Amino acid sequence: MQTLKQNGKQKTKRSFFALMTEIFSWLQIAASPFLIGLVVGFIIYVSRPNRIGLIIAIIIAAVGLITGIIWAAKVWKEKGTTHFISAVMASPDFDNLNDEKE
Repeated sequence: MQTLKQNGKQKTKRSFFALMTEIFSWLQIAASPFLIGLVVGFIIYVSRPNRIGLIIAIIIAAVGLITGIIWAAKVWKEKGTTHFISAVMASPDFDNLNDEKE
C-alpha cells in the first residue's frame, strides 16, 4: 500500500487484490440482512400467496437489501470490511487448543 498526500489529506492506494478482498467482504456483509429479508418475505408469501403477500414479501426483502448496503458501507468507511469479517469469523476458543492438551 502506498500513502499519497493530496491537499493535506492522506490517501491510501490499494492493490488490486486488496480491493477485490474488500469488495468480496462487502458483499458478504450486505448479503446477510438481504438473505434474512428474503427468508422472512418468503415465509410471509407462503402464508399469504396472493398479491398483497407478494408485495409485503418484496418490501421486506428490499428493506433487508437496503439495510445490508447501508451496514456494509458503514463498516467499509469505519474499519474496513476485511477486518470486520475476519473478526466475526475468528475463533479465539481454538487458539490455545494444543496448549491445553499437553
